[in-house]
Amino acid sequence: MKKPLWSPRLYVDDVDRLQTYQVKLMQHQEETARQLVQKINQVIANTSATALMLQDIAQLLGSAFQVDCCCLVSVTGDTSDEMTTINWCADEYLGLPHPEEMFSMEQLLMHSPVLQCAAEPLTIEDISIVQNSLVIGCQYLPLPIKAVLAIPTRFGENNNGVINLIKFQPYDWSESEKQLLKEVESACAIAFSQVAQAKLITHQQQYLQKGDQYQSLIKQLTLLNRSNLELNQMLQLVIASTAESLQADRGLLILLKYTDPLFRTQGKKQVPKAKARVVGEWAKAAQISRTTKSDTLVDQSFLVSECSLCQRPFIDSGKAVIFDNYTEQNDTSAAAPLFAIEQLPGVLLVPLESQGKILGFLVLQQATTRTWQTAELELVEMVCAQVSNAIIQSQTLRQVQTLVDERTAKLQSSLELQRKMQEKTRQYVDQLQKLNELKDEFLSNMSDRLRYPLTNMLMSIRNLRLPGIAPERQVRYMDILEQECTKEINLINDLLTLQKLESPHEAPQLESIDLNTRIQFIAASFEKKLAEKGLKISVDLPEKSLKLQTELESFDRILQELLTNACKYSQHDTTVHLEAVHQLDQQIDRVIIKVTNTGHAISEEEATYIFDKFRRGKGRWTPGTGLGLALVKSLVQHLNGAIAVESLPISDSEQSEICFTLTLPQFSDESKP
Repeated sequence: MKKPLWSPRLYVDDVDRLQTYQVKLMQHQEETARQLVQKINQVIANTSATALMLQDIAQLLGSAFQVDCCCLVSVTGDTSDEMTTINWCADEYLGLPHPEEMFSMEQLLMHSPVLQCAAEPLTIEDISIVQNSLVIGCQYLPLPIKAVLAIPTRFGENNNGVINLIKFQPYDWSESEKQLLKEVESACAIAFSQVAQAKLITHQQQYLQKGDQYQSLIKQLTLLNRSNLELNQMLQLVIASTAESLQADRGLLILLKYTDPLFRTQGKKQVPKAKARVVGEWAKAAQISRTTKSDTLVDQSFLVSECSLCQRPFIDSGKAVIFDNYTEQNDTSAAAPLFAIEQLPGVLLVPLESQGKILGFLVLQQATTRTWQTAELELVEMVCAQVSNAIIQSQTLRQVQTLVDERTAKLQSSLELQRKMQEKTRQYVDQLQKLNELKDEFLSNMSDRLRYPLTNMLMSIRNLRLPGIAPERQVRYMDILEQECTKEINLINDLLTLQKLESPHEAPQLESIDLNTRIQFIAASFEKKLAEKGLKISVDLPEKSLKLQTELESFDRILQELLTNACKYSQHDTTVHLEAVHQLDQQIDRVIIKVTNTGHAISEEEATYIFDKFRRGKGRWTPGTGLGLALVKSLVQHLNGAIAVESLPISDSEQSEICFTLTLPQFSDESKP
């Protein structure tokens, strides 16, 4: 009897074998994944160069999945410049030419058999990063792409890369391959994070290096500004330092010479009549031979009206001109030939400006397209500002130097005169300081001289108002009022007289007087006052009476003030001597009057200022305003005379003889005005 073809026992055995196979298959896949992850971790740990690390990982993945190509893309930003791409292809596909027809990215994304993702479902961010990785990483593959299995990697909750497994023939990806790719995703994410970290460190190092270069450039410019270099030499060093620090292919410094002196008064957005001349040039060694035929561009010139590139700052009100590629937007023939736009299309032209006037341009050029960073533009603008200041300073110095050269001889001859004038100025300053002190002293004295009489007058008035006051006391108080009023009036009159004498005034009103008679009269009027102080007066006059042409009022006031001064400062129980003589010397006819008293000596220093207003001798506490001798001097000068003082020590005594000598001209009747 034949056994049945199928039995429950056989079914159970098949199921057991299938389950055993699936378990072994899962164990094999787990072992494969574990080994692959272990190898990737070893590559990460043992490889310091990130490019070599990604290359080894791509080879491991390509071999493990048996694909035609493995593309690893490390993502650190949103632009292609911030992505690192590594492709590994099987040996049989290396060296094949790039095909003319390939699947576009739209075709890869539209046809699901072509592109599959192991990390489904995909987010919008996942789709975007996969698309960018395919566009950037697969554009140079040797054959058309027929199948792609991709997975985005995540590190720290952010996408940081994409793993692309590529077949150049149609292929259906198995679930085991998708699961294996998921298993290695985390290890690859670590590798991509190291790539990002290395790139960040590189960027920071480059940033620091640029910062050091910029600091070095600023220091160089500062030293150049402080140096004594000629302007053209300094400009050459400036453009060389700037272009080299900013890694430009060529740098030019151009200055303008205006032929229209009224250009600055014209409207804006007008191109001036000006000639541009190159004063500084720097170029990389590789650029010199293919950009210019001559050895240097320095001193070459062109008209601004013939160069559209140099007209831009005038049209745009002094703004910088920036072209990533001048040939794509402009007619290159419109620029001056020396710019060699065809070879150096990247242009940065910044005007050198001072007080609204463009002095020239700083030009940096590139052989390839270049996007200038904000920090670089700010640095160039700073350089231009310093260069503009240096140009203005140089022009000013040249003008000043011309004037200095013209006047050097005159200045040398007048140095001694200047020194003397400075000394006199110092003396004047000292005098002004002393006068300021005198002013303070005068105000103090004047306040006292004004206050005390007013106080006495006020007290007399109050006492006069008291009821029942005796007639004799009324007379006494009235006398006090009259005396104090007289003092105030005399003080004010003295001040007015001084002011009048110091201002332009008329000539003295001369009249003929008997000198002997007038002196005796004045001396007699002082006898009582001198006697009250314990003093005597002696008068020594010529036997023959002298006639003097003078102004009577001024003459009397001079003698009265001299006698008043002698009365104040004479030693008790001494005699005041008054002497007058006539003198004729070398056709000069004059009268000399001397007033001599005994008192404290007058020092040489005091003698220099004793006739000045508000000045009083040191250590003399007699009340007064310091106006008496100043008034004497002014009156003497009014009469065309002179006055001097002399202090002669007396032997065996602490006192001295103080002699005031008054000299007045003696006019004849014929010379009388």
